[in-house]
Amino acid sequence: MNDPNAPRQSRQPLLDPLGQLCADGKQAAEYLWQVPKDAQVRQQILDMLTQIGIASAKQGRREMPKLAEELKIAAQASPSPQQVELLVDGFDRLMKLWQAAKSGLL
Repeated sequence: MNDPNAPRQSRQPLLDPLGQLCADGKQAAEYLWQVPKDAQVRQQILDMLTQIGIASAKQGRREMPKLAEELKIAAQASPSPQQVELLVDGFDRLMKLWQAAKSGLL
């Protein structure tokens, strides 16, 4: 049966469309480490950020839409390691905000 002394597995909420957008955005941003000037991926990131802003606002969230708008500005900047790091960190924050809301913390 279940061992009460076994390490507890952390359960991540199932991805809803907003969570999937955050996860996909993070993957796209991480891809830019390898191909920083990929214009198509940059456009996909901008599109995802727009969708994240709309979807999170519809759910009554305040911080996620604001962060998505800030990241859109960063995504339009000249490709650089600092820009990629900002995008990756930003999507990581979006994912954590989404997880916190799904788990009932927010």
